[in-house]
Amino acid sequence: MSGAQLARSQPRISVGRVSPVDIVLWSLRILVLFVVFAGTIGAIVKDRYTAAQWFDFVMFGLTIGAIYAQIALGYTMVYGVLRLINFAHGDIVMCGAFAGYFVASPLDRSGFLTDHPVIGMAAILAVAVATSTGIALLTERIAYRPFRRVAGSGPLIAAIGVSFFLEQTFRGMFGSSVKSYPAPAWQRSTFEVWGFNVPRIDVLVIGLAIVFMAGLYLIVQRTKMGTAMRAVAEDAEAAALMGIDVNKVVVFTFVLGGAMAGIAGVFYAFVYKQVYFFMGFTPGIKAFGAAVLGGIGSIPGAMIGGVFLGLVESVGPSLFLDGLGIPAPYQLRDLIAFTLLIMVLIFRPNGIFGERMAKQRA
Repeated sequence: MSGAQLARSQPRISVGRVSPVDIVLWSLRILVLFVVFAGTIGAIVKDRYTAAQWFDFVMFGLTIGAIYAQIALGYTMVYGVLRLINFAHGDIVMCGAFAGYFVASPLDRSGFLTDHPVIGMAAILAVAVATSTGIALLTERIAYRPFRRVAGSGPLIAAIGVSFFLEQTFRGMFGSSVKSYPAPAWQRSTFEVWGFNVPRIDVLVIGLAIVFMAGLYLIVQRTKMGTAMRAVAEDAEAAALMGIDVNKVVVFTFVLGGAMAGIAGVFYAFVYKQVYFFMGFTPGIKAFGAAVLGGIGSIPGAMIGGVFLGLVESVGPSLFLDGLGIPAPYQLRDLIAFTLLIMVLIFRPNGIFGERMAKQRA
């Protein structure tokens, strides 16, 4: 091949093909990279935080990330089966937190939660799971099932309507004031690991979250109903032709998602020590971002995305923003979380595991 032919065969980059949108997106990439690298270097140079403080940031990030992961599982399972974003899922988390509050408060006042923490926590989680699961099932039966074969924005509007309905119902029943969640002495205590103080509540949340998420993963991967769930997620019509009861699978999916929402609601309330009617909105949106980050429809992706989002939200303000001299950077942690969601939606909408899943299905 001659030099002229080789030159003609090489792809040419035309300046005229670069649109203003491409320029904006590349500028956004550069800006984010600048904030990350410049902020990190600035934080290292300033050396404002001790090793113990960085350890606390990481532990809190793992704790809140485990909660986000549990909530994200509800989003990703429902989307995998129904191709529906259940925007009421964050409010189902709120319902579980409220149910746990009405059990935890009398147990704490009587001293039972302090004297018998295992039985007390089991009772709180059981009531929260039962409540959130029941509400999730009612939501599926009343609000989502009639729209299952409806094309367009009807299912999405129904999900948003359920979200407002739950919020305003709990506001009318229990008021708009913030209620303090019980904090028994064993939750406030810490123990030392390698010279660092570790809060017991963080270990409890992370440990139980790992157990529950591992159990859910085994259910989906090792049981007949889990196999049916994966078949419906792959092709609902073909699964129905093979004899799978799609309605039963959908109900089972909402049971699992509701149970995880109830557990996450109790954990979230114990970490932040408060419960109110609007508390499910912010963790719900962040968990949706975690599900997108990991690849919506991927259970391992939702878990990893939740933990990653929690770490970025906890460590990011001190690592990225404080190094740039921004005052009170920790108040902007929500900004970092939602910026991460926007960046993922723009530059990698399939998420971490979403592209691999799409190729496997193809």
